Amino acid sequence: MEDLFANLGLGFSVAMSLKNLALCFAGCMVGTLIGVLPGVGPIATIAMLLPITFGIDPVGALIMLAGIYYGAQYGGSTTAILVNIPGEATSVVTALDGHEMAKQGRAGVALGVAAIGSFVAGTVATLVIAALGKPLTRLAQLFGAAEYFALMVMGLVFAVVLARGSLPKAIAMILVGLLLSTIGTDLETGQERLTFGLEALSDGVDFAVLAMGLFGFAEILRNLENPETRDVVRSTIGRLLPSRADLRACALPVVRGTGLGAILGILPGNGAVLGPFASYTVEKRIADDPRRFGRGAIEGVAGPEAANNAGAQTSFIPLLTLGIPPNAVMALMVGAMTIHGIIPGPQVMTKNPELFWGMIASMWIGNLMLLIINLPLVGLWVRLLKVPYRLLFPAILLFCCIGIYSINNSTSDVLFTAFFGLAGYALLKFGFEPAPLLLGFVLGRLLEEKLRQALVLSRGSFLTFVERPVTAGLLFVALAMIVIAVLPSVRRGRNEVFTE
Repeated sequence: MEDLFANLGLGFSVAMSLKNLALCFAGCMVGTLIGVLPGVGPIATIAMLLPITFGIDPVGALIMLAGIYYGAQYGGSTTAILVNIPGEATSVVTALDGHEMAKQGRAGVALGVAAIGSFVAGTVATLVIAALGKPLTRLAQLFGAAEYFALMVMGLVFAVVLARGSLPKAIAMILVGLLLSTIGTDLETGQERLTFGLEALSDGVDFAVLAMGLFGFAEILRNLENPETRDVVRSTIGRLLPSRADLRACALPVVRGTGLGAILGILPGNGAVLGPFASYTVEKRIADDPRRFGRGAIEGVAGPEAANNAGAQTSFIPLLTLGIPPNAVMALMVGAMTIHGIIPGPQVMTKNPELFWGMIASMWIGNLMLLIINLPLVGLWVRLLKVPYRLLFPAILLFCCIGIYSINNSTSDVLFTAFFGLAGYALLKFGFEPAPLLLGFVLGRLLEEKLRQALVLSRGSFLTFVERPVTAGLLFVALAMIVIAVLPSVRRGRNEVFTE
């Protein structure tokens, strides 16, 4: 316990420096803005802003990117409540009852409850990360190459099972991501692989190029194709502070939502997205009158919002302790850490304690900032919602191109980004989810490296993956997950859940 407080003390001393506070505030502000503007999610934004972080030290860069991520979770709820357009995938559930409350003249109370629920959940999730960080890192240090390989295979299987859409499409995306990760010069043999004689590909596909193309450019093309009609609530927003009766009604849903979100956020394969849906289902099931849900039930806003924020923060646990990203946003974080010369994994806590604990402390500070940013500035966010897309997207596209060019001063990077943008748009049109592709790409290089190391240590024997109990257990869980997911009844249920 003393260690925990000493480590959090170190974290706050790092996060409270003037520069890191400014970067945390900038990240939260940008994240909220992105969450409020429908159509530009945190994945696209972090991909677009990666080049900006090159000039910042690693701690400040990751604090800012983390701020963008959980800031977007907050901002998405504002749009969901006021406009009935979820700015973020995880805000879909908030729109069901939040917008109904807004129509009834209780938009302020809905926004207030969402902000308070998110702050409470964020505070609890920060403590969970701090408490689990050290034991999980100790466990991770016992892992060898074979265990890491099995863990990554399990992570990719979870990504397939929890991805939206059909299983074959999710598997195809993971495999394409793994294939893209092999492009470039093989470090062991010096042979060029899949470069097609192009010099620009000899170092492999640049992470920022792939991420910005698949998520930034493709998302913009998709949104330009479907300009949304925005039903901004015209009635007054009303008071923001909930009454005592409202707070009493929300207390238990917030506690339950925080617990569900925190657990699901740790799951590899985008478990954080499932948190709000699970919370809403639980609240509806245990309610005295389930018919109130969908008609302005305050519990339908409080629970999912708490789950949303808790899941967003606990998804940092596998990243910081094991070096394995559980979702596409965390895959971008791995990319950012690698760009700054930091190898994600258990060594981060021992070699870079300032980075690890500074980031955890910044999460709590960021949550406090978001509470201050969101509630008083509601009027500003409402006005921003009226900015037409035809002005917004050309500006975003221009900044993206400048950002990508500035990485290597290379025009071929801009062309590759445009290519991946068109490919990402085509994937979206055919119902493929690009997030598993990015996850496959990030884990592909690590997966190959650990596979080779394990085989070298076992003198080429594949039995090493079944002889070691931890490795065999992890691979068995992965296999069991695929078998269960393929069962017809489970597939039907899975499709129903994602349709809902």
